[in-house]
Amino acid sequence: MEPQKRTTEELILEAAQAVFLEKGLAGARMQEIADRAGINKALLHYYFRSKEKLSGIIISRAIGTIMPRMMGVLETDQDLFDKIREAVGTFISFISRNSFLPLFMVNEVNRNPHFFFTAAIQQEKSHLDKFRRQVDEAVAAGRIRPISSTQLLMNMMSMLVFPFLGKPIFCAALGLTEEAFQQEMERRRTEVAEFIIKSIQA
Repeated sequence: MEPQKRTTEELILEAAQAVFLEKGLAGARMQEIADRAGINKALLHYYFRSKEKLSGIIISRAIGTIMPRMMGVLETDQDLFDKIREAVGTFISFISRNSFLPLFMVNEVNRNPHFFFTAAIQQEKSHLDKFRRQVDEAVAAGRIRPISSTQLLMNMMSMLVFPFLGKPIFCAALGLTEEAFQQEMERRRTEVAEFIIKSIQA
C-alpha cells in the first residue's frame, strides 16, 4: 500500500519551518516558502495570507508537540532527579531539531503578548500538581534545599533556552561552527541536568 500523500497545507508548513529555520522570520520570503513547497505564490497566499500567520501556526504546533511531552515527563512517578534528567534530554532533543523556535517565539510574544498564552491554553492543560507535590515533599524530607517548584522549573528552562536564544552571539564570540554548536548542546543534556541537581541537593 502506497504511503498517504501529504496535503498542500502540510507541504507548506514543512517548507515554512525549513525556511524559518534557515533564515529566521525577518529573512524568510513567501516566494522562497512557495518554491520550497513546490507550489506557486498565489496558492501559498490562498492557504496562508501572511508570513506572520504561518509563523503563528508553526509555533502553536511546536507548543502542541513539546508541552505534552514535558508535562508527561514531569507528571510521572519516577524519582525527582531522574525526572530532571529526562526532562532536560526531552527538551534538548526537541529544540535541537527546531533551533529557530526560541528566538522566533520571543519575537512573536513581544509583537503579540497574548499569542503564547492563547496558543498554550489550546494544548493539554496541566498544573503540574504531581511535580509540585514531589518538590514540596523532597524539601520537607530534607532531600533538597528549600526551593519552590516554580523556581526550579524557571532555573532549568532558563539554562536550556538561553543558549539557543544567544546562538548567533555564542557562535561568533567562541568561533563555533553549526556542528560545534550542536555538539555543545548535546553536552548540555548532562551538564544542565547535573548542575540543577547539584544546586538543589541538601
